[in-house]
Amino acid sequence: MNIEWVMGLFGGLLIGLGGAVYLLGNGRIMGASGILGGLVDGSARDTMAEKLTFVAGLIGMPFLLRPLIAPEVQTHLTSNLILVVIAGLLVGVGTRIANGCTSGHGVCGISRFSLRGIVATVFYILAGGVTLVLLRHLWGLI
Repeated sequence: MNIEWVMGLFGGLLIGLGGAVYLLGNGRIMGASGILGGLVDGSARDTMAEKLTFVAGLIGMPFLLRPLIAPEVQTHLTSNLILVVIAGLLVGVGTRIANGCTSGHGVCGISRFSLRGIVATVFYILAGGVTLVLLRHLWGLI
């Protein structure tokens, strides 16, 4: 039986736990794009240490846990680095337009029954589905 779904479940539980700890500890929503955006645009001057610590943990923990959980990570989506970079930039633009990302709207927003979070999540899931259909089935890029 294929049990790769367990890794997704485990990752989702860790993200949810991180969101709960961040909310309980800081009284603010754990929206990764908002935290990173505040560092980039300079609006996080009063909470700079907190946000830098969050981003350091976000980047560092996978490197620390990788040998224990998944020593070999594979992706079968695409090997086209240019496409990956463009996709990352588009995700960044989309999170700014939506005033949040999957962690803010999807994890923290839906868990608080936020209508704004639910609507944003529905729309970015739909946009991702349409993008996949276009890039894979119509244009053959991935």
